[in-house]
Amino acid sequence: MTRDLASIARLLGATLVDGGTLGPKAPVSSVVPLADFAVVPHPQFATLVVGDPDEIASALDRSDRREQLRLAVAVVTGPLEVVPEGVTAIIDPDLEPVVVLPTLQALLATDAAAEDRAVLAATKVLALAARRSGVAGVVAELARRLDGWAVLLDRDAQPIASAGAGALHIGDAVAVAFNRPVRVRSRALQVHPVGTDEDMSAFLVVTARSGSTSRARDLSSQAAALLDLLLRTHDGSRTERLGRATMMRVLEEGGPTALALAKEWGVRDRSLAAFTLSARSSSVDAERVVVHWLEDLGAPHLLTAAHGLVSGFAREEHTEELARRATTFSVPLHLGLGSPAQVDALAGSAEEARRAHDVAVAEVRAVVRYRSMPTIDLVLDRLAPSDARRLAALIEPLRDDDLVDTLRGFLTENGAWGAAAARLGVHRQTLAARVRRIEHITGLSMSSADDRAAAWLALRAHA
Repeated sequence: MTRDLASIARLLGATLVDGGTLGPKAPVSSVVPLADFAVVPHPQFATLVVGDPDEIASALDRSDRREQLRLAVAVVTGPLEVVPEGVTAIIDPDLEPVVVLPTLQALLATDAAAEDRAVLAATKVLALAARRSGVAGVVAELARRLDGWAVLLDRDAQPIASAGAGALHIGDAVAVAFNRPVRVRSRALQVHPVGTDEDMSAFLVVTARSGSTSRARDLSSQAAALLDLLLRTHDGSRTERLGRATMMRVLEEGGPTALALAKEWGVRDRSLAAFTLSARSSSVDAERVVVHWLEDLGAPHLLTAAHGLVSGFAREEHTEELARRATTFSVPLHLGLGSPAQVDALAGSAEEARRAHDVAVAEVRAVVRYRSMPTIDLVLDRLAPSDARRLAALIEPLRDDDLVDTLRGFLTENGAWGAAAARLGVHRQTLAARVRRIEHITGLSMSSADDRAAAWLALRAHA
């Protein structure tokens, strides 16, 4: 973690005199005794300069030392009568004077070690993202770790990959990376060259909304080195995704070719069930999530991803586990599951999964199984196009939108006059008059259960 001046003052039981430009939230980078203080390493980070009251007062009396201390923070081991204007100081700590400097040194050393451990752990995650998702995975994981955004630009200022960045952010990234004379709206941007000066391959531009700036710098440097390796080698993850996409197309086409290819891929099951999954948040890499789940289950990666939508096939018991994980996932997911089908005839199951997913998105549900969808959906899905058109023709004469809405509202409330009138916002007499007109035009009777069912099917087919 990064300490700020206010937390240092609280830890020492001292008083913070905020007279300089840093402010109480300024992060602390280093601590030195007054005798060793010569220059401030970084103007945006606080350098703590420790001395006793007499030493600090003597230094403040000298104009050259006073100007140096204005850029740092004086930590006085006792009370100080006068703190000159423009000087930030931490005075009169509760600790014994002789232990103030060692305490601060030990504290910052512990924090630095914690930062190193955090960077090391995050670097391992970046390496895993590189193995699974290539360049895009590294950029996405880096942006998440920084709680900010990241943009990878090629040498022609064209984006290679970005995460959490909009058009304005990309514009700012180009401006700072290539020294364009335009106003930059984002603050605290860091530019990390990908490659060496003689052989530059790209530029990584990042910003962190919170946390340690030094950690962001160290982690981004590690990411830049990893990206340089990825950009100079063959992208195996891309090849794998293309292979899986081709595999999915062959499986959906079905027939002996699909069966033979599935066996070569290591699929020994006679039947599979289709699934389609997406995440409500664009920050979630749905493909990566599903791949991780399939690896845990020891299942082959029969899936493809496009535009945030992951489609694939799995054993029926595995789809049940996918459903359980989708329901308990930390971010809302939408999962549609098709019915099991023979490996050489999976097109129907794939279409069922897509339809179930559409329902899951529309109804904001985590999991929808096609076989659990209302019977009317199953009926409509199995109608030939010509039959669907004939069914929709039942209400075609109702060209008045008010009559169509009236019919839908009346049937939605199961023919309850009061509830239907309230839903439509009309008087019951008005509703009755409209229903009689509907019956006259269509030849259907709303007092007949069969006619009401036919009318509802016609409405759904018409939609």
